[in-house]
Formats: sequence, structure tokens, C-alpha cells
Amino acid sequence: MADTPKGDSKKNAELLKDAKECFDQTVQYEDENRTAYKDDTEFARLAKQWPDDIVTKRKNERRPTLTINKMPAFIRQVVNDQRQNKPSVKVHPVDSVADPYTARVFSGLIRNIEYSSNADVAYDTAADCAVTGGFGYWRVGLDYTYDDSFDLDVTIDRVADPLRIYGDPASVEADSCDWCTAFCVEPMKKADFERDYKGAEKVDWNAEGYTELTDPWFTEETVLVAEWWKRDKVNRDIVLLDDGVVLDAERLASDPILQAMLQMGTLKVQGERKTQSWRVTQYIMTGAEILETKPWPGRYIPIVPVYGDEVWVDGKRYFRSLIRDAKDPQRMHNYWRTTSTELVALAPKTPFIGKKGAFKTDANKWATANTESHSYIEYDGDEAPQRQPFAGPAAGALQEALNASDDMKAIMGLYDSSLGARSNETSGRAIIARQREGDVSNFHFQDNVARAIRHTGRILIDIIPKVYGQRKMLRILGEDGVPLMQSMLAPTQVTGVGGQPQRDSSGNPMSKVFDLTVGKYDLTVTTGPSFTTRREEAANQMIEMVRAFPQAAALVGDLIAKNLDWPGADEMAERFKAMLPPQITGQGVPPQIQEQMGKLTEIVQKLMTENTELKADKSIEAGKLALQGQKNEIDEYRAKTDRMEAIVDATRPHKPAQYTS
Repeated sequence: MADTPKGDSKKNAELLKDAKECFDQTVQYEDENRTAYKDDTEFARLAKQWPDDIVTKRKNERRPTLTINKMPAFIRQVVNDQRQNKPSVKVHPVDSVADPYTARVFSGLIRNIEYSSNADVAYDTAADCAVTGGFGYWRVGLDYTYDDSFDLDVTIDRVADPLRIYGDPASVEADSCDWCTAFCVEPMKKADFERDYKGAEKVDWNAEGYTELTDPWFTEETVLVAEWWKRDKVNRDIVLLDDGVVLDAERLASDPILQAMLQMGTLKVQGERKTQSWRVTQYIMTGAEILETKPWPGRYIPIVPVYGDEVWVDGKRYFRSLIRDAKDPQRMHNYWRTTSTELVALAPKTPFIGKKGAFKTDANKWATANTESHSYIEYDGDEAPQRQPFAGPAAGALQEALNASDDMKAIMGLYDSSLGARSNETSGRAIIARQREGDVSNFHFQDNVARAIRHTGRILIDIIPKVYGQRKMLRILGEDGVPLMQSMLAPTQVTGVGGQPQRDSSGNPMSKVFDLTVGKYDLTVTTGPSFTTRREEAANQMIEMVRAFPQAAALVGDLIAKNLDWPGADEMAERFKAMLPPQITGQGVPPQIQEQMGKLTEIVQKLMTENTELKADKSIEAGKLALQGQKNEIDEYRAKTDRMEAIVDATRPHKPAQYTS
């Protein structure tokens, strides 16, 4: 998969120079976004909401610094809405060579890739980072299927720390599909670097190249290893075959089967032209050397960003989180709650007041009246001691804390009903409408995740034919998550919904050769509840339908049981299915009906043959009539020509006779 460049030190030096210049530009461009991401994440997730100098000062004064962090609840509300409405990819054919059955294989293969690589974790992590800090990422990669296998599988991997990714500063697309450069960096300890990249050999860190590096490329303990993804425009030759398939000229020249078909004349090249395309290369490098060069089979850089709130100002793009503008109200809420707590906690104990000498009788009991319970306390004098009234909590501070809490909700568009609290709405429809308002105000976060998944689908459609194109067997997943082994590059029976065989117009089972390398495909992304949720809703609606129309129970009982989620539901579905009439399942047709269907098929075929012969006879007769008509037209044309020549001769002046002597 990779080769380490040897020799050509001049070319490597130029690549290193270009890479470091590009990295410096990217770091400078992303500095504000990355600083804001770190501050937002620490504020919301680590509850670092008080300035360090204020915390130190108040600790020295033995004063509290309370943090009532409300940010995670708002973040979880948006992120978990996205988790409940998972975007899913559906592939569609584009050109005349593609077909919907192969598109279904593409969709099932993409679902299997997502399942095998735990793509939902990658999606959720990136969405959480985008809501919390303004941006997140996941990656598309290649890995061997097993340790002892040479087959490659496509993976979707999560990026736990978005600050390790540096994108293209020149990108303008909403999903960054136009990235032409990207970096993924990892600071490594020197011993780990020697083990992973140098075969456990010691590296001379004082050698030329490393001594010139500065932070972040090189420190006393670490060396920065970077993946530099570079996307270049290239020209390539493509050919058009007589069956409508378009191929790379290189593939046509290197494929022995295609070459044999060309020599036998069963395949012909109808056209050839040059076209512009993209070549993506991954360089593993430090600041001093290029360690590996890996060509990527696709045309997109396989790093997918998920953005939060996108804002352009003076030609520069800024990414904002959900809580960016709510940090000041959160700080005010902490301050006023701390102040109210401090006022109550540090308020002096309300003392007794009385004349001098009134507390001499039981002085010890009077001194401990605020800390101990006594049956009685005696006093001297005529007047009993009186206690000062309690001032109560600081109403102004508590009101300001409530105001700050309301400010947070208004800024983020998430009110009490969106967070599950009871409000003044009484009907269920009104409550759902209020909750929906909160979802709509932050829907752009979910929509940006759907855009990123759509770009991921484009990356997968681009590389799947190159990775899986020669596989004879693939595992695909249906929408219900049930795996299926799909035969490729060989005639295979086509099945429809529910696994029933598809039949042609003559009633015969359809078969097809599935080839992922033929045809153009595109995709759409749909966002909605998961299959499990939709299955439960379908079961409930089916039950309601059966209550309204009991006669349908015998026909849809297997479907209801199939969509129920408890042990034994599948067995019950199979038993209900076995009780269905053969007209519904298409199986177990009685021999009498099969015989009648066979006779009917013979009659239809006979009629079709007679019709063909009749059409042929009529065609011959029509041909004779056409020839006779043409002959008549020719005779008529000749007659008209002779008539015109006679008229011309009659009107022509005669030559006078010669005189003779």
C-alpha cells in the first residue's frame, strides 16, 4: 500500500518545503476558529467558567465560586435529536448503463461499511464537536479485512480530537468537497516514532534537517508526524465502448478479458478523448523527511468536516458553536447564584438583645443558644430578651440569576418545553409545537451532519468500484439490518422486497450480473427516525388498521409479528406466513393451476409467433405494394417528360429551306 521514496532528494526537499509552507498558512488561517473551539469546549464540558485570577483571589479570601453549568443540557438536546434522526444514504442510477438493482447493492454495501466500522460513533462524535465547539470531523480509510487477508475494506473512522485536523484555507463549499490540501497531525514521543517508522532503529536527532525544526514540528520530547493529503488536477484518457460503457484507457489496456474481447471483435471502441480528473496522494512526513507515499484510489480527500454555524466575514470563514453567545449569561448565572449563596451563608447569626445583666442567670446557655437546644433559659430583669428578625435570602440576586437563565434559553432557542419541563400548554399538540420550535431554531446543526454524510457517500461511491470491483462475494445489509451475501460478477437471481424473486413480463425469474464498475451512480440522504423506531410505528399502525378492518388480520398477521420487538416474534411471523394463501406468497401453487398457467403460456407464445409471422407476411406484401407504387411513379414521370419534350419541339421555329440556282 505504501512505498518509501528513495533517492530523488531534490524532489523530496521541494515537497517538504511546499508542505511546511502550506501547513503554516493553514495554521494561521484557522487560529481564531481553533482558539474559540478550545475555549467553548473547556467552558461547556470542563466547566471552566470563572477566570483564573478571580478563582485564585476568591479562594484566598475564602469566598465561594459556584458553577451551575447548564450548557451540557442544551448541547445534549441538539445532539440527541440528531442521534434519534439518523441520516441514511440511498444510491440511485444516473446513466443508461446503471440500473436500480446494482444501486441497491451499493446502498447495502454502504450500510455494511457503516455497521462494520461503527460509523455511528464517528457521526455522533463529529456532531457533538460541531455543536460544542463549532466543527468536527470523521475520516474514510482503507484497512485489511483480516490480519491474514489481502482484501481491503473501506472504513469510516472517528476523529476524537478535531484540533488534529487542518483543512484547506481556500475551500468555499459547504461540505468542503473542494479541499485540495489537508493535514492530520500527531505529536509522537521519540521512542514511539523510532519504533513505528524506523524499525526500532535509533535516530540521530542532531542530524541535518531535525536540528533546524522548531515547535510544533520538533520539541525536546516529541516529533510531529503529519499526514499531508494533496489533491492535484491530472489529465487522463477515457474510451467509449460500443455497449455505452466509459472506461479509463489504462484499465482497458491492462484488462486481459477486455483486450481479448477487442481482438475477437465482440467489443469495439467508439470514441476516445482526454478529460480532467483529480489525483489524491497521502504523504506521511515529519518536518525533516517524507516517510511514506500512498496513492489514494478516489478523487476526494477522505476527511469529512461537520460544521456548526457558518459565518463569512471579509472573505474568511468562521465556525460558531451552539453555546458561543450564551457564555456571558452562564457566567452571570454563576455569579448571581454564588452571590445569593454567599449572602445567606455569611449572614451573621441573629442574636438576642436585652438589658445588661439579663443573661447572668444562665450565661452558658445563652452563649450556646445558636448551636445547642436547651429545655429552658432563665434571665434576670423585668423584660425578656428579644431576637433580631432574619433578613432572608437576597431577592435581587436570585432575580438576576433567573434573568440570566432566561437569556441563555433565548440565545440558544431552547426553552423549557424543549428541555422537557412542564409549561402552560395543556394539549399534546401545543406541547409538540413548542418543542418543534426549539428543533427548528437549531436544525442547521442536523442539516450540516446530513451534508457531511452526503459527501461521505460520494467518497464511497467513488472508491467502492476500485476496492470491491473484483470481489465475487460481498456482504450487504438491508434497511432492517439483516445481512445478506450477494454474489457478484456472475448471473444472480434478482430478489425484491421481502426476498421474493423478481419476474419478467413472461413470469420467469429474473437474473442479472452485478458489476460495481459499470455505470454512474448518485445518492440522496434522508433524515428520519431509525429503522427500529419506524418498525415500531408501523406495527402500531398495522394493529390499529386491523382493529378497524378485522378481515385483514389473516393477510397481514406475518407483517405485524415481523415488526414486533420481543422474543419469538420472528417464529410467529413465519407461522403466520405459512398460513397465507399461495396467491399472496407466490409459492406452493397447486399443480392444476401450474398446468393451466403452462398452457396459457404456450397459447401466448403461439399467438406471439403467429403475430410475428403475420407481421412478416404483411411486411412482404407491403414491400411489393411499395415497389409497384415506385414503378408507377417512374412511368408517370417518364410520360410527363415525353409530353414536355413534344411541346417544346412543337413550339421551336423551323429552319428555312436552302435556295438553289
